[in-house]
Amino acid sequence: MKISINVMKSYAEESQLTLSPAELARKIGAQLGAVEETVDLTHKYDGATVARIVSCRPHTGSDHLSICLIDDGNAVKDVERVGDGLVQVVCGAPNVRAGLLVCWLPPNVIVPQSFGTAEPFVLGAREIRGEKSNGMLASLKELDIADDHSGIAELDIDAKPGTSFADAYDLAGDAIIDIENKMFTHRPDCFGNLGVAREIAGIQNMPFTSPDWYSLDAALPQPETQDLPIAIHNEIPNLVPRFIAAPLGNITIAPSPIWLQASLNKLGIRPINNVVDVTNYMMIVTGQPLHAYDYDKIKALAGGKAELTVRFPKKGEKISLLSGKEIEPTEKAMMVAAGDNLVCVGGMMGGASSEVDAHTKNIILEAATWDMYSIRRTSMQHGIFTDAVTRFSKGQSPLQNVAVISQTIKEIAKLAGGRVAGMIVDDNHVAKEVLNRGSIHPSVVTTSDFINSRLGSTLPAALIATTLRNVECKVEEHGDELIITPPFWRTDLEIAEDIVEEIGRLHGYDSLPHHLPMRDTATTELPPIDDLKNRIRTILSRAGANELQTYSFVPSRLLQQVGQEKKHAFAIRNALSPELEHYRLSLTPSLLDKVHANIKAGYDQFGLFELNKIHLKSEQDVDCDGLPREYQTVAFVFASSTKMPGAAYYYAKHYLDYLLAELGVVVEFTPVETPPGFEIGRQVFAPFEPKRSAFVYADGGDFAGFVGEYRSAVSKNLKLPAVCAGFEIDLERLLKHQHHLRYQPLIKFPATDQDICLKVKQGITYIQLESLVKEFLRGDERLRFAVAPHDIYQKDTDTMHKQITFRLALQHHDRTLTTNEVNDMLDALVQKIDATVGAERI
Repeated sequence: MKISINVMKSYAEESQLTLSPAELARKIGAQLGAVEETVDLTHKYDGATVARIVSCRPHTGSDHLSICLIDDGNAVKDVERVGDGLVQVVCGAPNVRAGLLVCWLPPNVIVPQSFGTAEPFVLGAREIRGEKSNGMLASLKELDIADDHSGIAELDIDAKPGTSFADAYDLAGDAIIDIENKMFTHRPDCFGNLGVAREIAGIQNMPFTSPDWYSLDAALPQPETQDLPIAIHNEIPNLVPRFIAAPLGNITIAPSPIWLQASLNKLGIRPINNVVDVTNYMMIVTGQPLHAYDYDKIKALAGGKAELTVRFPKKGEKISLLSGKEIEPTEKAMMVAAGDNLVCVGGMMGGASSEVDAHTKNIILEAATWDMYSIRRTSMQHGIFTDAVTRFSKGQSPLQNVAVISQTIKEIAKLAGGRVAGMIVDDNHVAKEVLNRGSIHPSVVTTSDFINSRLGSTLPAALIATTLRNVECKVEEHGDELIITPPFWRTDLEIAEDIVEEIGRLHGYDSLPHHLPMRDTATTELPPIDDLKNRIRTILSRAGANELQTYSFVPSRLLQQVGQEKKHAFAIRNALSPELEHYRLSLTPSLLDKVHANIKAGYDQFGLFELNKIHLKSEQDVDCDGLPREYQTVAFVFASSTKMPGAAYYYAKHYLDYLLAELGVVVEFTPVETPPGFEIGRQVFAPFEPKRSAFVYADGGDFAGFVGEYRSAVSKNLKLPAVCAGFEIDLERLLKHQHHLRYQPLIKFPATDQDICLKVKQGITYIQLESLVKEFLRGDERLRFAVAPHDIYQKDTDTMHKQITFRLALQHHDRTLTTNEVNDMLDALVQKIDATVGAERI
């Protein structure tokens, strides 16, 4: 964002801009925004002098040169003069003639166009084809004001010969300060020189008053005639909440005055003509971009009636832009159309078909507010980066449109002779409460104690109020309480913390106390859920698994691949990437997405886990504040690219058993007959294969999660290996049911391993048998045991039964278990199982 000290002086008091450019840049950098560059123009026009051509005759040795005698009022010293104190200059410009008021660059003066370059061009007195030329008569290009080099600049002011050119055009003492755009991301008002001037006054503890025309009470001018009727149709008011259009007639297109061209050029905007230049000048002053259409071209494009329609483009529509580029707008780009013809990419760039040119007689002047998110998206998609995009992508206030367009109409009338020739249309969809209170956000109520406690300061309420009033906030004082109403151009003052930031910045962060606040040094107790997470990390890492930290956002593609419904996921309005467009419904898909990549990287067998939060977009899944409820889970995936004995389910369950045992959580596993009946459960379970998965229930039947293998469609979509299974468990359930294990000394007696094979009916599941085995073995508190699946087998000749083999590891705290003792124990176990579900030991 470039600002000009001299442009700001038009709207600020002289005392507010008395600092040198270097001092001003330092203060801006400390209290407003990072300064990228400061260009001091104080000496750019040194020596440039206003002069009048007294006589002009052709050069006898040239067909295009002229010999001019100029009057500089004898202001320039040490220059050769002829009769009557005139100075001879040879000029080749086609428009040179007697009587012109021009800018003379005498000998030993730097040509302004080369000012600041590595090799500035210094003029001298030299002979041109036998005639002495003392310096030169400058064009607008040589004065670094415009690109016009077709002739010498014809000065358009009434100044006496000998006057400094810089003084005549208020160019003396100027400097351009370039402030980093990112510093003003939340401050659209500071993308205008008026807004920065206000802030400069504020950081110097001086009150600022905006010009009378920049007011919330500004009124649209009444038409002088009804010669130019217009109609506006807004089909996307949610994206374009305000669109003001004014028809102006009897326009005379011409080059802008030199002061206006100079003001634009030094701020990086190329002068075009008087109408376009006025709209650009009002943009650099207020931050509000405007656009002018040729009224008669719009009328012709719309079929004989001047109508503008704000809408999305139709499929296949194209537009040729003023830059010469032709685009086919994306389906959600905000466009302006005349009939069936697109004439503007809204808030970004106009079309060539409605351009204001030298033949324009009537115009439609537009001041609108465009959705900043749509502007950013369309700008990136089509590579359109303009000054309008820079400002609209920051979110300009729709409350300033009337003031800006009204003043622009007055300036156009001065420079182009235009007049309002039809009713001005204000298509206004801004919320009524915003219009009624005259500010984007409601008043902020806070206290000086609230502000001081966060800044470490001791500022009285009266001083805080004065600081805010300096930048034109309305402040009511009620003792320590302050009620702050932001002005209509501020879009960033919404909560009390915004006021804290504002006071800290305006008062000066370097003025705040330089000592650390007092804080209790007592150790903060770790929240139980965080302690649980740390334990889980340690346990699973000890078991050989690797922790991943994946993005909280996933693409819709991944949700579809695992069978989850994206309608239940929160969508990110302005996602950083198409791969990060939805908040995830569970952790398992993110882990599964990394399996194939790791196998390709050469890892044949591994376990992955993650602990994080998930959300569901549902009215039932909200907390007491009405915010989306956060579910915290731990997800695990085991994968092997090499074939392994047994089902993958048991490898994942083995890790889960180990985790639960270390946490002291007792659970039961039950087969999945039907998917969960609640939405969050359905979405988390979506990747799992019901026939090869189990529900996990903690003590008392409290549902905790799932363990199992994945559906074949999921395996195919994500290129999972044949051996792949995992689990996802609710951390809150683990926290609720975990038991802190008591210390027990190591068992001194050896363990014994024993296999037991049971023949059971086809309908009996492994889980049922395992539960019965564990229940029986828990009968002896001194017995330590481990139960693991060894084999599940079904003979081809017996489809009614299957054989399930367990491997038991048995160890006793008091003695070495004998063979007879183990056999008796297993016989009793078989009898219990047989009595319960029917079983035969093989």
